[in-house]
Amino acid sequence: MLTDLSCALSEHISPIMGPGAPNGLARDTYTGASTSVEIDGPEDVTGIERIMLAAQGDLQRLLSAFFARTITIECIYSSTSPRGPGASKDNPIKQSRQVHLKCGSRILCVATSSVTVTSPQCERLLLDEKFALGQIFRHLRTYPDFTLLNVGAQTVDGKRELRRTYQLATEGILCEILEVFPDRDMFAMGEAWLS
Repeated sequence: MLTDLSCALSEHISPIMGPGAPNGLARDTYTGASTSVEIDGPEDVTGIERIMLAAQGDLQRLLSAFFARTITIECIYSSTSPRGPGASKDNPIKQSRQVHLKCGSRILCVATSSVTVTSPQCERLLLDEKFALGQIFRHLRTYPDFTLLNVGAQTVDGKRELRRTYQLATEGILCEILEVFPDRDMFAMGEAWLS
């Protein structure tokens, strides 16, 4: 089943590994009839991992589709600069935060973010309505500009870890995010990993 899912998603995204991609380490190119996503990263990254690395504000949605379960966001901490008269380019509001993307009690991803808000609408969504970052972009009905800054893999406490640093930006909000997937076995095992 995992192979079928990975192949089905890969057919829609057409991932190609390659060095030197502009706009960070990832590049989306398309014509009227083709799409290509290039990611410069570790050689052993699998198809489903490339899909997650290419996520542009919709990681929670993709993880939910992969595991066929609800993915929740648990806020670990957030620290926000004083709000003042309202967010603007002259008076940005900054927030540092960390959240865990979870499926039941399992942590799928640890996301540590630096967020700069420069519009009252984004300020309201982030601070008053407590939207997660991905939900802000969905609510605004916009695809953010995406820049993949770093991709890495390492072993920590005997588990294979995958990480990425990237930026998402649209009018009114800029996010720089470090995401750590603490156990790459989740992508190989799927739903079985949850138990």
